[in-house]
Amino acid sequence: MKLYPVVTWPALFSVMICLLAGIMVSDNANAQATPTFAAKVSPDLVERAEREHRGGDRVDVIIQFNGASSRRIDALLLNSGAKLLRQLRNFEARVVSLPVKAVEALAAQREVRYISPDRPVGASGHVSNTTGTESVRQQTTVSILGIITTTTTLDGSGIGIAILDSGVDAGHVSLRNSSGLSRVAVSQDFTGENRTDDVYGHGTHVASLAAGNGQISSGAYTGIASNAQIINLRVLNSHGIGSASGLLAALDWVMTFRTLYNIKVVNLSLGGTAVDTFQNDPVCQAVRRLVDAGVVVVAAAGNNGKDSFGNKIYGQIHSPGSEPSAITVGASNTFGTDVRGDDVVTTYSSRGPTRSYWTDASGVKHHDNLIKPDLVAPANRLVGAAAYNNYLMATYPEIDADVSSFSNRRMMYLSGTSMATPVAAGAAVLMLQANPTLTPNLIKAILMYTAQPLPGFNMFEQGAGQLNVAAAIQLAKLVRTDRTILTAQGDPLLTSGLPSPQTNIAGQTFTWAQGLILKRTYAVGSALLTQYQNVYGTGVILGDGVVENGTEQSINTAMMSGNILLGSNIIMSDGAPLGSGQFFLSTSMLLGDGTMMSDGIMVGDGIMVGDGIMVGDGIMVGDTVLQAQSALRSGDATSCMK
Repeated sequence: MKLYPVVTWPALFSVMICLLAGIMVSDNANAQATPTFAAKVSPDLVERAEREHRGGDRVDVIIQFNGASSRRIDALLLNSGAKLLRQLRNFEARVVSLPVKAVEALAAQREVRYISPDRPVGASGHVSNTTGTESVRQQTTVSILGIITTTTTLDGSGIGIAILDSGVDAGHVSLRNSSGLSRVAVSQDFTGENRTDDVYGHGTHVASLAAGNGQISSGAYTGIASNAQIINLRVLNSHGIGSASGLLAALDWVMTFRTLYNIKVVNLSLGGTAVDTFQNDPVCQAVRRLVDAGVVVVAAAGNNGKDSFGNKIYGQIHSPGSEPSAITVGASNTFGTDVRGDDVVTTYSSRGPTRSYWTDASGVKHHDNLIKPDLVAPANRLVGAAAYNNYLMATYPEIDADVSSFSNRRMMYLSGTSMATPVAAGAAVLMLQANPTLTPNLIKAILMYTAQPLPGFNMFEQGAGQLNVAAAIQLAKLVRTDRTILTAQGDPLLTSGLPSPQTNIAGQTFTWAQGLILKRTYAVGSALLTQYQNVYGTGVILGDGVVENGTEQSINTAMMSGNILLGSNIIMSDGAPLGSGQFFLSTSMLLGDGTMMSDGIMVGDGIMVGDGIMVGDGIMVGDTVLQAQSALRSGDATSCMK
């Protein structure tokens, strides 16, 4: 896909044609072998290639290879008339421009694994109190003899978080350290505009939610990991639009320099339309490589949860939020209060299941149908840093939070899953500070296990529930730090017993989810946290703990303990632990054939009710979309910041 215009899910919306597939087709193990062209080329590129087979137009594509030598690859590209645009150091892929008519011949080469268009990408901000962050900010440790007491501040110190967005205003007061120096450790541009500041305004806001300090308004707008190092990787241009190739290049940079800058977490408050199955999507593949290397990747779900008539839409999770190894975050609305009893999932937050797909020899689409998002986090009308003279606030002056008149202290409101994502990413940073031995899969598992299920919302809307930083830190500190590759499945995971699965925030007590979202089902049981599971290692995903066969699912005992239970239905939560509530949809529906119906919306294979089109790069203020410039382009599904 073109680097999808990275979509900021807060305020802006890009235009995207939301093709919601709804007929859930099973992945038949006996399906015929797919013809080379259809199997190795993205569906939208196949259509274009067939339409322009005899034409002379060129197209920018991302080609993934099967480990061929550079010499052989160069020869293939030269013979096809391709021009190299980007060479990715850590991924077996290249971005090239080539004649459309050359796509089919190139796909026929055994060295080529998959070809997809360089799609557009787009951007998709009180949070420290309502998430429970402040209640665990100060950590006190007493020695065994009870003589020495030490206090540690959990603020992300020493950990790098990469913000792949529209740039970061390094001069903003919110992003300074206690000495007044900027915490933006490095800045790189991948848009071709040769600048790393934030003309658009999305990236600075995102960075401050993840890592803003308390130096403005007496700490009223403190971010989650308030002293983390910020790595500014600009992948969205001055209009908030990017490309898949630019995003890939930035992820490639992270892979190369992650050790130098101690990058432990990557924030992707952006995305593009998810067309290709995650197994072929080049951005999803890059995310998987980073997670396998020990880097936590947090991605926005998207802002396409309703159509132009306000009806709910399902199946609009964006890429790379469609990648199983990513922590995909939807948006909740706290209504500006610290108490959580009134919190809901926002109407605009994209719902699952994921509808990326592959097509078999008979032309039947096989959708991924993964339950996403993994969890939700506060995202409605969040106050965050406003970049100097940024486009968003200049165009929409009503989003000015009126905090200060000084340019480097101004703050603004934004809403969207773009805002929820850095809140969760900041939580991951604090968990790693509390326990540096945590793997990305353990962090994801703990975040889901401790989440708060919101009553009245199903798993496609909220995943396991709403982010609970206080409990996540509590469990992170209990995880054994002496784990090795020799640690056996079933060995104790915690240094003490599992704590009571409840958290009190702002005087209100709620119960944890006590379960995990896995592929097309969910798992519950205390063994998920009391015992070490092989899925908590690297090089695997949590979903590997589930075996799927036809319309049945079971525990993969080689990867997870047998005393863990799988759910058979997608549940509309009653606010109790995961699996408590009303029937919504059978999980077998995600494996077999059938039509998903709910909330009066039938998800069909193609256009959804209301067409599911968000018109314009809109800014979300509350649940209202303000129309801005339209990003619709003929033949493209443009994505924006979430």
